[in-house]
Amino acid sequence: MSASTQIPGNSYLSDPDVQLMLLVKQGDDEAFAELVETYQDRVISIFSNILDDPSMAEDLAQETFLRIYRARSGYEPQAKFSTWLFHIANNLVSNTRRKKKYRKEIQFGTGDTGPLSTRPPEKNLAEKSALMPARMLDKDELQKMIRQAMETLNDKQRMAVLLNKFEDMSYADIAETLETTPTAVKSLLARARENLREYLENYVQM
Repeated sequence: MSASTQIPGNSYLSDPDVQLMLLVKQGDDEAFAELVETYQDRVISIFSNILDDPSMAEDLAQETFLRIYRARSGYEPQAKFSTWLFHIANNLVSNTRRKKKYRKEIQFGTGDTGPLSTRPPEKNLAEKSALMPARMLDKDELQKMIRQAMETLNDKQRMAVLLNKFEDMSYADIAETLETTPTAVKSLLARARENLREYLENYVQM
C-alpha cells in the first residue's frame, strides 16, 4: 500500500516530503535518510545564524531529526513537511537560547570553520538581501555587518527573515512555523527589514 492511500483527501499529500515521511512512518529508513540529506544543511544554517556556534548548530540539527524520527509512528501530515520540521527546529532553538542564556554578542573569526564554511549564513543573506547600503564593501566587512545587524533583531524577527530569505517560505507557512498569523509575519518582516536597513545605513555613514 502506498503512503498516499492512508489519508485520502489530505491536501498535504501533494508534498513529496510528506510522502517520504509517511514512508518513514511505515519503517522505511532510506526515506528518512533522504529527508535528512535534503534538510540537514539548511537546518544547520538556520541554527548557526541564530546561535553563532557551528558546533551547537550541528548538535541541534541532529536533535531535530532525532525528534522527527521518534515521532514517526504517530505522524499525521497537518502541514507541509518543511513547515513541520522548521516548527520543531524553532521551538528547539528558542528553548536552547532560554536555557543557555545566550548573550547576543558578536564573535568574529569563528565563521571560517565548521560545516558552514563554504556557505556562511551571513554571506547568503548579504547576497539575497535588497537592504545593502550603496557603498561597496569588501566581503569580510559585509559579513561582519550582516552578522551584527541580525543580532539586533528579536528571535521571531530573525527566524522570519531566515525562513523568508533562505527557504523562500510563504507568509502562511512561516506563520504556521512560528505559531502566529500571516498578518503578524508580514509585520515581523517589515519591522525586521526596517531595523536592518537603519542599522546598515548607520554603519556605513559618517
